[in-house]
Amino acid sequence: QVQLVESVGGSVQAGGPLTLPCSASGVTYSRKCLAWFRQAPGKQREGVAAVNIGGTAYYRYYTDSVKGRFAISTDSTRNTTYLQMNNLRPEDSGTYYCAAGAVSAFGCDLSSPDEYAHWGQGTQVTVSS
Repeated sequence: QVQLVESVGGSVQAGGPLTLPCSASGVTYSRKCLAWFRQAPGKQREGVAAVNIGGTAYYRYYTDSVKGRFAISTDSTRNTTYLQMNNLRPEDSGTYYCAAGAVSAFGCDLSSPDEYAHWGQGTQVTVSS
């Protein structure tokens, strides 16, 4: 049984940092995407970052609005994926979800939440100006 748990969210001021951990268990794909999505009230769920794990290299993907500010990483010894967020902006506020799925022909597609079969319960991030 796959279980994804985002354990920490938070409230920060604009310009500050925050790191979100996601503990994963039971994800057995030989090549997998571990990703972070977010959803603000009244808006669609948006892919933020993903890492393609398989073979000898890890490929990372970011949506344009977070490039240079966010970084996704994994600690295989702890089965944990992290989203390091720096220089946060009020528009980064929302509920952040950890997701996992098999790698598709297009790699890890941040534009298609349906490609991800497993989701965490979400954690709230609030950035104040």
